[in-house]
Amino acid sequence: MDWPRFLTYLVVMAGVTYLIRMLPLVAVRGRVRSRFLQSFLYYVPYAVLGAMTFPAVFSSTGSLEASLAGTAAALALGWMGKGLLTVAVAACAVALLVGFVAPA
Repeated sequence: MDWPRFLTYLVVMAGVTYLIRMLPLVAVRGRVRSRFLQSFLYYVPYAVLGAMTFPAVFSSTGSLEASLAGTAAALALGWMGKGLLTVAVAACAVALLVGFVAPA
């Protein structure tokens, strides 16, 4: 492992993470009164998490059929109001079973 390069990346990553968390606190001194801005800031973490996670869902299994089956199972169980653990385990199980039946 190239330690100087690793430490450089680590410091840059820590700096960027710190700036992302610190800038809103510095930029907004008082309470945000705009309902639109409050709503926007409330949903940003969910949108970012979805944007980071959703593409990985379709490339994680190596089989589009298994990915689609797991996603469909997760959406159906989520729609029915099941818990996160139930949805995650069922989606993984369905993707695994479909992956065995229709290998890539």
